[in-house]
Amino acid sequence: MKKKLFALLMAGIMVLGLAACGGDKPADTTAPEQGGDAPATEEKLPMGLNLETGEETYGPYWDEWSDMTDEQLYEMAKEEAAGGADTINVYATSSKMMKVADSWNELYPELKLEISDLDSDEVLSKAQIENETGNITADVLQTKDVNGSVFFEYYNQGIIEPFYPRDICSHIDEANLKFSYPLYASQAFWYYNTEAFPDGQPITSWWQIIEKDDAGNQKYHLYAKEIGQETAYLSLFASFITYADEMAQSYKDVYGEDLEYTYDASAFPFEVPENNAGVEYLWRFSQCKMTFIGDGDELVLAVHNSTKEEPALALASAGKIGNRDESGYNIAWCLNLTPYNALLNMESMFAVKGCDNPAGARLFIRFVTGGADGKSGGLKPFSKEGNWMLRDDVEDDWNPAKLAELGARANDLDAIYNIYPDVQDMWTLWLSKNPNM
Repeated sequence: MKKKLFALLMAGIMVLGLAACGGDKPADTTAPEQGGDAPATEEKLPMGLNLETGEETYGPYWDEWSDMTDEQLYEMAKEEAAGGADTINVYATSSKMMKVADSWNELYPELKLEISDLDSDEVLSKAQIENETGNITADVLQTKDVNGSVFFEYYNQGIIEPFYPRDICSHIDEANLKFSYPLYASQAFWYYNTEAFPDGQPITSWWQIIEKDDAGNQKYHLYAKEIGQETAYLSLFASFITYADEMAQSYKDVYGEDLEYTYDASAFPFEVPENNAGVEYLWRFSQCKMTFIGDGDELVLAVHNSTKEEPALALASAGKIGNRDESGYNIAWCLNLTPYNALLNMESMFAVKGCDNPAGARLFIRFVTGGADGKSGGLKPFSKEGNWMLRDDVEDDWNPAKLAELGARANDLDAIYNIYPDVQDMWTLWLSKNPNM
């Protein structure tokens, strides 16, 4: 049964400040004899939400695997292969994962690697079916979690288990380790036309995106994928409800007056918080004239084709900036919008619980995230404009700005997960009432 939005919102806000309780007490990290059984971890709650107690357990999560070196895991993985588990199977949502195989084979020729390029739903559904039937093939999953469903559900069902290599994690901000072990971060940007606005981005706040002129006409043509069908984008809008005070302050900073609340939530079968700036933004945005386009390249093309007289903004993934150089598009990112530019979307690595290659799985996860020194070669296929590496010992020179300079923030999946279904319902109903669509 769906819980009331207000109660869930309050619960989400309460947990925002909880410390990462998964990392309080490291387990005994003495390595087993080479070729021995997988290390036994101390008894404690797994990552995710304990459905009986309601207790959340966050990362970083240390166990005896956490302090295994590449060399130790390699020896154990060879023993796994000799015992019949001769292939490490990786289910990935990024086609670039396929390019990892060559550099892997150079380092670990005795360990076969099979990479399946799947979409996000397939990665998770296949792993779930394998878990339910007991026919587990996958050893590693690569996917992103933007609304908390992976963290709160797949850990709890025993489908995946956390792996945090301690030496590598020492180079990653702990705020980015709370819900998963990340491969890299990406985000969405609003794009503008640099020819139409040669002096720089025309907006500094999310509120200006939906601004109207003195005649009551919308200032910008808006292009995006349909928000309600894009989990990452809907999660971003849900975050505005969690950070309603910041949304209200952003409005006041721009317009010099307090926000007026105009939304009517009486049609919903759940309680919606009153005078919430995030809800107000969701309502106003849902009533804008928008063009929904499913292809990101076409979204930024629409911006390229716009003019100063008919300006356009498009919400698209950071990687679409590549069309600027490849196709000559006059496009650029809007940076540091208030109250924050975006949520970081973490592409993350997960070990499959009960897999045949627990050591091999962890060796691969270490490898693809750079290995002990960041130079394994595993990160290379993902090192492109629009992706940000999270290790402080890996040089990120392919992006025009450092991650800390963009105005994005880590995703509080606990808060998003609590309110996501109701926010989706609000968007769907309000969009259906949009007279401009």
